[in-house]
Amino acid sequence: MATKSVIEKLWEVNPEAEIWWDSSPLVFDNWRTKTLQQAADKKQMTEWLDRMYHKNNKPEDNLFRGVTTNPPLSFNAIKDNPEYWAKWIDERIKKDRCTDSEVVFWDTYKEIVKRGAETYRPMFEASRYKFGYISGQTDPRVREDADKMFAQGVEIHSIAPNVMVKVPGTAEGYEVIRRLTAKGIPTNNTLSFIIPQFKACMQAVTEGLKEAKAKGVDLTRWRSVITAMSARFGTLGDLQKDAQKKNIPVSEIEERWAEIAVFKKACRLVEENKEYKGKMLLCSMRMSPIIDGDVRSWHIEKAAGADIVYTCPPSYIDALLFKGSHLEFSNQIWEPAPKDVMDKLMRIPYFEKGYAEDGYTAQEFNSHPALLATAKEFSGATQGMVDFVAKRVAAFCG
Repeated sequence: MATKSVIEKLWEVNPEAEIWWDSSPLVFDNWRTKTLQQAADKKQMTEWLDRMYHKNNKPEDNLFRGVTTNPPLSFNAIKDNPEYWAKWIDERIKKDRCTDSEVVFWDTYKEIVKRGAETYRPMFEASRYKFGYISGQTDPRVREDADKMFAQGVEIHSIAPNVMVKVPGTAEGYEVIRRLTAKGIPTNNTLSFIIPQFKACMQAVTEGLKEAKAKGVDLTRWRSVITAMSARFGTLGDLQKDAQKKNIPVSEIEERWAEIAVFKKACRLVEENKEYKGKMLLCSMRMSPIIDGDVRSWHIEKAAGADIVYTCPPSYIDALLFKGSHLEFSNQIWEPAPKDVMDKLMRIPYFEKGYAEDGYTAQEFNSHPALLATAKEFSGATQGMVDFVAKRVAAFCG
C-alpha cells in the first residue's frame, strides 16, 4: 500500500476499532474538494480520501464505517447548499400548504437524515448490519421529556433500518434508551461526559435488552454506543473553576489527562461488564497538547488500541492530515494516567465526582455544566434550522 494516512495508522493498532464521519454525509463531497485544494501533494491526498470513503469502493474497503450527526452538523448540511434546501423547503410547504415552521423543520431534518442513511445503507447491508449506521438525534430542546424523545426516536429510526437514535444523557434520556432498546432500536448516548452517565447507559441498555429478548424482539439490526464528549468535559465544565477555588493550577496537559483518564476508565468498565453489548464512542477530540514544539492529539494517541468508535468531524480530520503526519500510534489504552497527575486531579471536586462511579445521581446529570453548555449549543443550532424554515414559511405566506 502507498503511504498511509495518520487515520489509517490509528485504525491499524486495533482493526476492530471503527472510524466514523462526524457530520452529515451530504457535506462530504464539498469537504473533499476543499481538502484537496489545500493539499501540496494532491495525488497522495486523493488516495487518502478515497480510502476513507468512496461510493465505488467495496463497503469493507472504506475506512469510515459509520456516521454521527447532531443539530449543528445537520444545519451545516443546509448551509453547505442553502439554495437547494430553500427550494426543497418551499416545495414541502406548497405540498400540504403547511405553515407550521416546527413541522416543516422536523420534515427537513428527517430528509437530511434519510439521505445520509441512503449513502451508508449499502455498507450496512453488505456487512450484515455490523457497520453503516448513521445517528439521528432527538430534539435537544426536549431533553427532559421522555415521552416526546421516545416518540421522536421511534420516528427517526423508521426513516431507515441503519438509523441509530441519538439520545441525551439526562435522567429522562436513559429511560428513553431503555425503552428504545426494548424495541430493538439502536441507540447512541450523546451529551454524556462522566462515569456515572456511562454506567447509567450500560444499565439502561442491559435492562432494555432483557426486555427485548423476553418479548422475542429481532435484535439483528440493533447496536449501542456510548459517546464520551471528551474535550467538552474539560473545556465546557467546571474543571478550571473548581481548580481555581482550590488554588490548584491545571495546565493544558493536565486538562487533557483529566478527559483521557475518564475515557480510559469508561473503556475498562465496558470491558468488565459482560452484560453490556456495545462500545464506547470517542468524540470532541482536539489537537492538543503541544509537546517539545510538536502538536499532539492525546485524545486518540492515549486511546489507541481500544475496541471503540472514533468519530471525527471534518475540521479534526483536516488537522490530522495537515498537522498530524508525525503522529505514531501504539497500544496505550490500558496505560494509566500518571499518578501525580491523578492525585492532583482527584483534589478537584468536578473531576473527582465525574470520575467516581457513584459521583452523581441521575437527576444531577441534567444540571451538569458540560451538558448544559452543549445542550445550549445544540438547541441554538436546532433553532437556527427552525428560523431558516420560518423565513421560507413567511415568504410563502407573503
